[in-house]
Amino acid sequence: MDQQYQLVVIGAGPGGYVAAIRAAQLGLKTAVIENRDVGGTCLNRGCIPTKSMLHAAELYHEAVHNFETLGLHADHVTLDPAKIQARKEEVVGKLRGGVEQLFRSNGIAHLRGTGTILDEHTVSFSPLDDGEKETLHTEHILIATGSVPSSPPVEGMDLPGVITSDELLSMDTLYDHLIVAGAGVIGMEFASLYNAYGKKVTLMASRDRILPKVDKELAQNLTMVLKKRGVEFVHKARLKKITQSPEGKLQCWYLDGEEYKSVEGDGVLLAAGRSPNTKDLFGPGFSVEQDEKGAIVVDEHFRTNRENVYAIGDVIPGVQLAHVASAQGIVAVENMLGKEPSICLDVIPDCIYTNPEIASVGLTEAQAKEQGMKVKTSKASMMANGKSMLSLQDRGFIKLVYDEEGDRLVGAQLMCARATDMVGELATAIVNGLSQKQLAAVIRPHPTYVEAVTEAVEDLEGMAIHMAKKRKI
Repeated sequence: MDQQYQLVVIGAGPGGYVAAIRAAQLGLKTAVIENRDVGGTCLNRGCIPTKSMLHAAELYHEAVHNFETLGLHADHVTLDPAKIQARKEEVVGKLRGGVEQLFRSNGIAHLRGTGTILDEHTVSFSPLDDGEKETLHTEHILIATGSVPSSPPVEGMDLPGVITSDELLSMDTLYDHLIVAGAGVIGMEFASLYNAYGKKVTLMASRDRILPKVDKELAQNLTMVLKKRGVEFVHKARLKKITQSPEGKLQCWYLDGEEYKSVEGDGVLLAAGRSPNTKDLFGPGFSVEQDEKGAIVVDEHFRTNRENVYAIGDVIPGVQLAHVASAQGIVAVENMLGKEPSICLDVIPDCIYTNPEIASVGLTEAQAKEQGMKVKTSKASMMANGKSMLSLQDRGFIKLVYDEEGDRLVGAQLMCARATDMVGELATAIVNGLSQKQLAAVIRPHPTYVEAVTEAVEDLEGMAIHMAKKRKI
């Protein structure tokens, strides 16, 4: 059976389904192919499940550690991993149903199965129910197949108890001692999760610090907070092999100089990041350009080296974030139709859902200096913030980075409660080139976490007055 479309999207994650909806709104006859549940990794095996479990862990941590201080008494507080899983599935199911309803209301064909690209205008569709294959003819193809957990070639990775984030998110039991191999975003979020559950956590970082891609000060402060809560850190520990002890424990071996050392636990989470998902994507005799890591190469319009084939999200080089994929999907569709992009892709908020949360947008101080800017910074400590104090939050801060000559905000880094919600205001300021004076003109409510932004802005004014006085002296 042959079908005719103007756009076929392969992948129904946050990039693919948002792109399909935008295409339908712009009048394109659109089909979306997905061989798993709609919503992709983010909704089913990433962002939403993780945050659902983190919310439960946060409340449990509050009950165990802070209730007495707040004058609340709850005896025998326990956690039920099976119920936490059930609640997570309930949330995911509702959101998944919402995406499917959006497909229906926008007239998008939702094809459950696998899509194989045969040429620039043809996709072979194989239904999940082993029904008859279909040939889809289309003007454009958008690849939005996302990513899969990376599996480093480590001896012993097939042992029972050695898992990726996908498996950990589906477990209804907990390890008493989890070894997290990897100190990137995935590793840090799960280390924070297990620690909040009251379980022992050992984190193996291959470098001398955690979160190598974020501002150094943020990483240092988060390390101090988690150490205070009992997380053990092993730095410069690149995992070499995993073995099982006679007692059934898992041993993670790493080199310390010339000497092999190990840490021992009940489970091992391989948190080495994610790789582009291009398995079985192309038919015989057809492909698109890919880099050395398997990511699909695209130009500034998200077009591959095949004129009518586009790609977005985790399957291309760059930042692997759900909101970035969604924005890229919208812009890619607009580019196909020769429209002016409606979204600025230069300023990307980055969020890490540890406790405390971390969020950043724009340039760090070091990055701004590398670009030749005359930089000025200001900071507000959350230790003096009323909302942070009354809610028993740990140490945190908000740091702002300005281009002094251009008189505009170019970056912000936050580590505090609700940082991931507050960063949006600062992203808006950077996109619109707002100055310190313009940021200072905003009245922010009290008592809130966000009023610390005002404190950070005023800190810059205080520094300026101090420097002026110093020059007079």
